[in-house]
Parts: sequence; C-alpha cells; structure tokens
Amino acid sequence: MTDEPPAIGPERLRERALQALTTARDRTALLTTCVDEPDLVAQHSPLMSPLVWDLAHIGNQEELWLLRTVAGREAMRPEIDGLYDAFEHPRAERPSLPLLPPDEARRYAAEVRGRALDVLENTPFEGRRLTEAGFAFGMIAQHEQQHDETMLITHQLRRGPRALTAPDPEPVAPWSGPSEVLVPGGPFTMGTSTEPWALDNERPAHVRTVPSFHIDTTPVTNAAYRAFIEDGGYDEERWWTPQGWAHIRTHGLEAPLYWRREGGEWLRRHFGVTEAVPPDEPVLHVSWYEADAYARWAGRRLPTEAEWEKAARHDPATGRSRRYPWGDADPAPEHANLGQRHLRPAPAGSYPAGASPLGVRQLIGDVWEWTASDLLPYPGFNAFPYKEYSEVFFGPEYKVLRGGSFAVDPVACRGTFRNWDYPVRRQIFSGFRTARNA
Repeated sequence: MTDEPPAIGPERLRERALQALTTARDRTALLTTCVDEPDLVAQHSPLMSPLVWDLAHIGNQEELWLLRTVAGREAMRPEIDGLYDAFEHPRAERPSLPLLPPDEARRYAAEVRGRALDVLENTPFEGRRLTEAGFAFGMIAQHEQQHDETMLITHQLRRGPRALTAPDPEPVAPWSGPSEVLVPGGPFTMGTSTEPWALDNERPAHVRTVPSFHIDTTPVTNAAYRAFIEDGGYDEERWWTPQGWAHIRTHGLEAPLYWRREGGEWLRRHFGVTEAVPPDEPVLHVSWYEADAYARWAGRRLPTEAEWEKAARHDPATGRSRRYPWGDADPAPEHANLGQRHLRPAPAGSYPAGASPLGVRQLIGDVWEWTASDLLPYPGFNAFPYKEYSEVFFGPEYKVLRGGSFAVDPVACRGTFRNWDYPVRRQIFSGFRTARNA
C-alpha cells in the first residue's frame, strides 16, 4: 500500500496554479456581479458575511500570503487587515464594520491579483516549504474557491428573484442497482504525504485498519428522506441524540432547510425559485443531527471518516489508495458534479465513470456527506502554514464532512479533503449516505 503521487513537473504546476487562480477569480466575479450593490452589502443571514466582505477578504488573504509572505513585499493596505481577519470579527458583526464598498473591494482584489501573478512567474517551486510544488498558490486558489462556495450559500439564503442560472445535470433513470456495497475489512492508506496542494489536516499518510462494512451505493435521496418524515421521524425522540432532539424541538424543525409542505406536496426554495422537491436527487441542507437520526430510523448508522475514505480511495485489486474513486486523474465532467457547473445535485446513480473500484457512486461532488467522526488530527499532524487553518477546530464540537458538493471546485476537492462544521449546520450543501457493520 503506497500513497503514490502523480508526477507533475514545476512548469506544469505553475500552469496549474495560474489556471486555478484564474478559475477562482472568474467565479468570484460571477458571484459578485449578478446582484446589485444593496445585495452585496446586505447581510442575508447572521450565519453568513455580506458578500462584499468575502470579496475583500479574498484579496486580503492573497496579499498576506503571496505578496507579503512569499515575495516579502510591504503591505498595500495594512489598515484593513483587522476588518478582514475571520477570527477577529464573527460573521454577525461584519455588517457593522467600515468595510470597503464594492467598487473599492474589486479594485483592491484586482490590484493584488496583478502583483500576485508576477510573483507566481518568478517564484522558484523548490527550496522553501511554503512554495514547494507551488503550495502557497494552490492554498490561495483553494481559499478563494472555499469562499466562492460560501458566497453561493449566501445566494441560496438571500430572498428575491433568481440571480444565478446553470444547466441542470443530465437526467438518468432512477437508480435500480444494489442499494449497498460491501467494503472488505483490513488496512488501507488514509490521508496523503505526497499530494502537492493537500492541506495540513489531510497529512500525513498513515495506515488505518477498518473492519468490513456495508455502505450505501448512492447518497440518501429526497424520496428516502421524505419516508423518514412521513413516518414521524421528527416526532420520535428515540431516533435522535439528546442534543439533536433538544435542537429540533427548540427550533421547531420538521424537514430539511428550505422545504415546506403545501397540501400533499413538499416544495422547496432553490436559488430564488420554488419547485417541487425532486425525489431522485440526494437530500440537501440537512444537519448532522438529522442525518444521524435518519440513519438510526433506517436501522443503520453514519459511516466513520475512515470508512468513507476507504470506500472512496482503496483499490482492493492493487492494495493502494487512489487520489479519487475513479483513479489518479484530475476530475473531469464525466466523473463528478463539481465547480458550480450545475446548481443542484445530480440524480442518485449518476456518473458511473466516477464510481469507486467497488462500485460506490457520487462519493465526490453533489453533496457534502456527513460522517460519524469528530474532526481530529492524524497521527504525526503538523500545523502548516498556520494553526488557525485546522488545529483550532480539532475536538468534539465539529463533525467531519467528506466528498465535496456541486458548489466545490476540483482544486478544493480530493479523496483526502476534509471539511467540518457544527452538527446543527444546515445552510451548507450537506447530505449523507449510511453504513452498517458487515
């Protein structure tokens, strides 16, 4: 079992960094030009920042890491550092700050980017850990794409007419294959020590032994989740953890976020449009508590993070861990629903070319998948390049999500990539699949 890296030379990595930075900035522009200034400066939910904060924060982080830290240049706008420090000001407070107005934020981010591209062209990709294999540039591209996903969440939260459009995924026949897949027990390589732009919480590669288990072939669908609702799932305390039961009773929850019952039909609000809940799509906007309760009701459980990664990466024929379920090649449109190419998950059973060696589908893209695991460091973890990326979040407060969603760009999505959030969170593009012991 080895964690074999794809062979990428420095010039190809430089091209990859340029492409990743450009793709991210094009998406940022789309998300911040499709609405008028009042929508950019408004706070659409206390859970989220105003869009204009994200816009300037993206530029500020790029300046901090690529211009100041990598290139050693003087600060362009040191007086705004505190305004855009995510740890200094909670999201609920950010609208009251003296933020840069939209036009000024755009100019600042554009000026930073122009200088950063000069740095990219002239920085050696060896001899320094921060720039080895272009890591700092990949980190910044991932950071911008993560904020683009955050801004897309804000677009879903905002009231008003549709501001974004995208084609729907290709329709497929309802999934009629096996409902679950057996993953044989034994050791496998989890995490990575070789993926050039992997973040600190994905490292290092290490061996985990996982007993045999079954895992759902596809994510849980809206139709399956509706059966849980109709069977009184939100009214039966026995399916919920004590904290989950207290949360849904306190907040009067009875369905996923954005769902509402009208007559005998369930409807949802989806990026400014009200539609019937699509039965074959993976369920979206559910909390960890809801995912866990559904799994208990179904006589199953959520997979652990290690189980999820083994199902996604382990190839029983070779004994090695792949970069992605389909192999080591970068994601392509036939593999997964990524990059805001669509504004919804694809129907369950889509993307056969993206299946794992054992036939598990849609492990990458479509919906973030809650796991049973708390966010914890791997053995031998080393915080890099700063503790606030991962280390301050380790512990039982956060649950791990895996796999990415339709809102995640490929640069910020790998078989080893780890996301995390509070178990109450529902505004994120979260779903799940279930597992059971073999």
